[in-house]
Amino acid sequence: MLALQLLCNGIVTGCALGIVAVSFSFVYATTRIFHVAHAGVYTMAGYIAWSALRHGFPPVLALLVAVVASAALGALIQGALYARLERRRATHLVVLIASLGTLAVIQNILAAIYTANILQFDLPWGSQVFHLGSNVRLTTTQISTVVLSVAAYAGLMWFAHRTILGKQIRAVASNPFLAQITRLQPHRTHIYVMAIASALVCLPGVLVPLDFGLQPYNGVTPLLTATIAMIAGGVGSITGAFVLAIVIAELQNMSLLFIPGEWSIGVTFFIFVIFMLFRPTGLFAAAR
Repeated sequence: MLALQLLCNGIVTGCALGIVAVSFSFVYATTRIFHVAHAGVYTMAGYIAWSALRHGFPPVLALLVAVVASAALGALIQGALYARLERRRATHLVVLIASLGTLAVIQNILAAIYTANILQFDLPWGSQVFHLGSNVRLTTTQISTVVLSVAAYAGLMWFAHRTILGKQIRAVASNPFLAQITRLQPHRTHIYVMAIASALVCLPGVLVPLDFGLQPYNGVTPLLTATIAMIAGGVGSITGAFVLAIVIAELQNMSLLFIPGEWSIGVTFFIFVIFMLFRPTGLFAAAR
């Protein structure tokens, strides 16, 4: 049954988008930076893993290399760019433009090194198909995406509420001025946040291209959808961002039963407009 297959595919896509939304929300809630360059980190992660595999790294080790590289890039962007702009009292618009410029630089470096052609991962097990009942088929990659995404979401929730650093990050996000005068070192905390968020977005950045291939400009659309999920779910709400990303992906997929695929992105913007009209603070505005 097509509807059931689309429903399951929506869960897979939604979980991947959920991690993009959660990581983006984690950055924005703490730093108040609209980190558009996050799409560049997402894209770069896939290329790092692809290169590691080409050099003979086992798949798990290739993923770990990509995670470390992504975290390092995120920390570098925060420390070398955003922190300097903050010290110079740059406006939010200037920071946004700087982030857009960083995204363009990352994309063009990747295009220069790897070309703009689609690159495929040479992992035959990734396309191995499992039958769930008689009507639903999912690949190993899709199942791994769901499992790892849910695990990453649960891990971030545990980290934010159960660890000292996680509580420190929540304190900085809640009241940056008070955090400054109580010596919680917000600037250092922001670097930690950016590194953690970049490591998180590495997961969908690697897993999604296993199915669809790599291109230097592939990160923008997922980030756009994830941003809408973050706003609709409630800025600062990890759960809201994750849940709304799944809901949006499901609606996009199920809309294929009624409208052509090229129009499905319109469903996302329709949801965004509805939330802005009737629930501008987001569905889970009070959640943390």
